Amino acid sequence: MAQDRPNVLVFSHTTGWRHSSIETGVEALARLGAERGIDIVASEDPALFDGDALDGFDAIVFLSTTTEEDDPASEWFVGERRKKLQDFVHRGGGIVGIHAAADSHYGWPWFGRLIGARFARHPAGTPAGHVTVTDPDHPATAGLEPELTRIDEWYYFEDFDPTVHLLAVVDPQSIGESDVNPNPMSWSHEFEGARVFYTAMGHTEESYADPWLIRHIAQGLDWVLQR
Repeated sequence: MAQDRPNVLVFSHTTGWRHSSIETGVEALARLGAERGIDIVASEDPALFDGDALDGFDAIVFLSTTTEEDDPASEWFVGERRKKLQDFVHRGGGIVGIHAAADSHYGWPWFGRLIGARFARHPAGTPAGHVTVTDPDHPATAGLEPELTRIDEWYYFEDFDPTVHLLAVVDPQSIGESDVNPNPMSWSHEFEGARVFYTAMGHTEESYADPWLIRHIAQGLDWVLQR
């Protein structure tokens, strides 16, 4: 499906909490695109989901697209826009979710299933967490350091889809939590015709200067583009 130079929409519109790292993330994704032969279009205009605007894109990156959990009026995927995103997925368009893409559109269950989980909570602050790659053979994690400690905001999830392919976890005790089971941080799955890659990492501005995370996102994007 993807052309020699895929066209990727980086969408970062928010109506809820606005991450200060969004602009840094957009810049990092633009650099990533230039390095990997991917045309990046950055936008915060929900009107791109009207009409046929998505027809020109091979993948969409949802970058911390927070909405308000208890306010349906904060959601921009309504009416025909929902069908346009579903049509994009059904034709095989790739989806990448970064951090607060899981904190979005609580009034649309399909979107939660697309991402693979819903944000539930996070420990206070941005503690240093011990991350382990659970599948070093997946294209999104191939060649990455298998264990490392990095600073981020560490999400816990609800409505987590146990059938997703887990790629990386964080040790809860390393971030001051009492539970012992590794907490999902990155995963992939195939959903209604599309490849979907999600990472909960990427809260801090410094994350987008972290070679490990940037490579993880880049390889996840390559995977959803089927490159």
